[in-house]
Amino acid sequence: MPTNLTVYARKKWNEVILAKTPQEKLEKLHEFLSLIPKHKGTEKLCAQTKTKIATLRKEIEEKKRQRKGRGGPRFFLEKEGAAQIVILGQTKSGRSSLLTSVTNAKTEVSDYPFTTLEPVPGMLQFEDLQFQIVEAPALLEGSATGEAWGQQTLGLARNADGIILMIDLQDSATKQLETIQNELEKARIVIQKPKARVDIQRKHVGAGLRIIAVGRLINCNLRDVENLLKGYRIIDATVKIYGEATLDDVEDAIFESTTYRPAILVANKMDSPQASKNLQELKRIAGPNLAIVSISCKTKRGLEKLGPAIFKALEIIRVYTKEPNDRAPSNKPFILKRGSSVGDLAKQIHSDFIERFAYARVWGTRLPFSPQKVGSSFALDDKDVVELHTK
Repeated sequence: MPTNLTVYARKKWNEVILAKTPQEKLEKLHEFLSLIPKHKGTEKLCAQTKTKIATLRKEIEEKKRQRKGRGGPRFFLEKEGAAQIVILGQTKSGRSSLLTSVTNAKTEVSDYPFTTLEPVPGMLQFEDLQFQIVEAPALLEGSATGEAWGQQTLGLARNADGIILMIDLQDSATKQLETIQNELEKARIVIQKPKARVDIQRKHVGAGLRIIAVGRLINCNLRDVENLLKGYRIIDATVKIYGEATLDDVEDAIFESTTYRPAILVANKMDSPQASKNLQELKRIAGPNLAIVSISCKTKRGLEKLGPAIFKALEIIRVYTKEPNDRAPSNKPFILKRGSSVGDLAKQIHSDFIERFAYARVWGTRLPFSPQKVGSSFALDDKDVVELHTK
């Protein structure tokens, strides 16, 4: 249902985006909230804005405490490796045990609840890639509304590339999964791939507005999308639309209200007596689209399945480059989303490559012969080797 915001409200949201300090952003958010018309179509936006205000206010208070030398846990982590994966779960589900079992991290493993108070990272080796695995503090009912640093924990998940949902097979799988999913839903994080995805990348002044519809627009056209974006003062940006998207989906992306993060379920404590029964219960409620990796951190059972499961869930590929006069490709691959083209690879390497692109030669096991001379739109696959040629 459309929000039908006034011109003044849309202008105020643009001021929120352009705010340079947390205090200024908080002030603009309060002003924006007061300008939102109150009807059924704006209920979600009002709730989300109030959550943003509460989170921002808590961040400002935390920074004040840190300046006085009595701050809380630090939650920001620089991304490392091919992707950052956050472990979410309730207390005593085995998050710390998983991290120490599959990475080089040193963390405290305890029988006491809520041992982990701030995020702990470690690196998981999968073939020639490394994934950064981050143990987050425990989720509990009310985390999305601020209980026990819950908003910061969910912020970690929002900023990560993927999520591990940790389930303790000694306890009710249904209750645990429902609690985690409810808190994610309140934080506007979805783990089921949506029908539509809209990415808005703001550019420098004068860049202009570029709309790329990879999928299909429902009950609207490109002109409608352009008018909506300009109504929010978005005039210098690249907007990519995937899947089957409506104007509501585009407006949702403007407010960054819903974020999709690929996820897998890790069912721990397979060595417990009730594990098999609870695992069957978990498979029933999780459905066919959520992969489950059953493990035992205690006996090390199933841990080797974690890397392949993460790689598959992220829908990424590895592409190796080769210089025209070299026999062997590079050892370090470029990481691209599945379905990416030679042109996407060229852009990732350097903007000059796509501007001066002539052709590419591709080696791949799926090809009838290698190398194959291709253009920029050629779709790449995992472990392809690409040799770029420029004009």
